[in-house]
Amino acid sequence: MRKIVLLFAFVMGLSFVYAQTPKNYYVEVKTGKGNGIIKLYNETRKHRDNFVKLVNEGYFDSLLFHRVIHNFMIQGGDPDSRYAGSRQQLGNGGPDYKVPAEIQADIIHKKGALGAARDNNPAKESSASQFYLVQGRVFTEVALDSLEKFRLKGKKLTPLQRETYTTIGGTPHLDGEYTVFGELIEGIGVVDSIAAVKTDDNDRPYNDERFAMKLLDRRQALDLERKLQGLPPKKGFFTKLFDSMKSKTYKLP
Repeated sequence: MRKIVLLFAFVMGLSFVYAQTPKNYYVEVKTGKGNGIIKLYNETRKHRDNFVKLVNEGYFDSLLFHRVIHNFMIQGGDPDSRYAGSRQQLGNGGPDYKVPAEIQADIIHKKGALGAARDNNPAKESSASQFYLVQGRVFTEVALDSLEKFRLKGKKLTPLQRETYTTIGGTPHLDGEYTVFGELIEGIGVVDSIAAVKTDDNDRPYNDERFAMKLLDRRQALDLERKLQGLPPKKGFFTKLFDSMKSKTYKLP
C-alpha cells in the first residue's frame, strides 16, 4: 500500500512539473523579409483573446502590410488586402465590431510594440483586425522636450517613457491614444526591413509585403519561455510522455 501511495505521489509530482501552462500566448509571424514572434499581453485581455481567435481562424494569412512608414510603423490586418489590385487603396476593411480600448499608462509604444489601429471614434475603440508594429526612432532628451511642448501640448512624459524612448526608441506621441497589446520579442529586424521598402503616396509598398500568422502550441510556448530565461528546451522522456497526454492548445484566464 505504501508503495502505491509513493508511486501516486511521484506521478502527481511529475504531472505538476511537466504539465505546466505557458504564461502568455505567442504568435509566429512569417513574412518575405523573415519571421518573428509576438508576445501578447495578459493585461489587455480583450485584445489578446480577439487576436488569438483571428489567428486561429487563419484570418491574417496572406494579408498585406498595406501601410508602411519608415521610422514610424508597419500596419496590416485589412482583409481587403488579400486580393487587392495593384495600387488599390486599403485600410478600411475588417470585422463588423470593435474592441473596447485597453490603454494603459505603463504599456507604451516602444520599438517592436504591437498596437491596435482605429478610426477617430471618441471612445478610442480598436479595429478588430488591423494592427501595427512600431519601428519609431530613438530620441534625445532635447527632442523629447520639444515633443512635450509642441506635439503633446505641455503634457509631461513619465520617467518610463523618457528612458524607453532615449534607449530602445519608439513613437511616444501615440501613447494614450491607441491600445498596445503585445510586442515583438524575436525578429525586430523584420520590422526594419519592411519599413525600409519603397511606398506610394498612400504609404502602400510598391511590392506586396504579405504575412501569415500561427499561434504557438503549448510545448512551443513553454520552450520559448525557457529560452527567454536562458534555459534549454525540455526534450526528455517524461516531457514527451506528459505532452502526449495533454492537449497542444491551452487556455489562459
